[in-house]
Amino acid sequence: MSLFNVYPLFDITPVKAKDVYVFDENNTKYLDLYGGHAVISIGHSHPKYVAAISEQVSKLGFYSNSIQNPLQKALAEKLVSFSSCKDYELFLCNSGAEANENALKLASFHNQKKKVIAFKNGFHGRTSAAVAATDNAKIIAPINAQQEVEILELGDLVALEKALAKNDVCAVIIECIQGVGGLDESNTDFYEGVDLLCKKYNTCFIADEVQSGFGRTGDFFAFQKYNVTPDIISIAKGMGNGFPIGGILIHKNIKASYGLLGTTFGGNHLASVASLTVLEVIEEENLMKNVKEISAYFLEKAKEISEIKNIKGRGLMLGLEFDFPIAELRKKLIFNQQIFTGSAKNPNLLRILPPLTIKKEHVNAFFNALKIELSC
Repeated sequence: MSLFNVYPLFDITPVKAKDVYVFDENNTKYLDLYGGHAVISIGHSHPKYVAAISEQVSKLGFYSNSIQNPLQKALAEKLVSFSSCKDYELFLCNSGAEANENALKLASFHNQKKKVIAFKNGFHGRTSAAVAATDNAKIIAPINAQQEVEILELGDLVALEKALAKNDVCAVIIECIQGVGGLDESNTDFYEGVDLLCKKYNTCFIADEVQSGFGRTGDFFAFQKYNVTPDIISIAKGMGNGFPIGGILIHKNIKASYGLLGTTFGGNHLASVASLTVLEVIEEENLMKNVKEISAYFLEKAKEISEIKNIKGRGLMLGLEFDFPIAELRKKLIFNQQIFTGSAKNPNLLRILPPLTIKKEHVNAFFNALKIELSC
């Protein structure tokens, strides 16, 4: 049986990885500045992470959510201490798309409305309502298009209030820094305005932190740069350092009831241990501080390259914008320089999403390689 051919693949087969490096079957070493779509937060094969998962699976790898799981409660408590989101409760699932799907469903349950407002170049997943809220017609099937979604320009508060005034919008979902769309971010007035308008019109404000959460931007969550209180916060990617886990933080003004949400695998013992270990390593190795320091260094180094026309993003969620498509440059970085980077909906943007353990020497290696390929 062949694989269903939906991914354009680079001809590289990783077989092992360590911290910021990935090794293929020929033992070629690649510098990983993409982290598998911002998933690798504490570095590949971190010894504490490997030990914690190994120990847990030797005792109990899985049981359903019909029993007590103290690991979930420990994770919820740890999240409060890290994020300062004290007035929230945690629901665990398996992925970012599932997190956003549950967030949208919960919002609709809460206020009994059904329309969703999202924003141009946003990406929220590939499942039913999440993909309908994603600004990419190519990945929205007719069955998804039945969802009532209005896509607005990022930053347009006038259009947002006009839409909300119809009183049929259950949720406004937004990435404070867009990931797949190309690292675009609006301003303080906009995000704080979204928060105020959602409260005014009894609409849930969903902060999609799937890619930007868990310290990637220098804050634990990207929305924390602003004075806003989302009703629901969706999380995934860097949450498990490669182990599939997602979740939503739900403000206590949204009440739980039995059967409202559910999952078989979400928050299982291995997933919970994986995420707990990620938080412990972030704390013990002071990775939030490292994000800010390396980000500042990266931005200074980027100024040395005249071909870079714009730098987008925050922390270690960055985009380098050129005045030409970067597809060939990205291939050269992979095959000539052995460096993984990412692309975006913006064809001129090179995405940088490394493990939070990255050091200045790795930044230097990247910019030296970039200078070589740009001079060819």
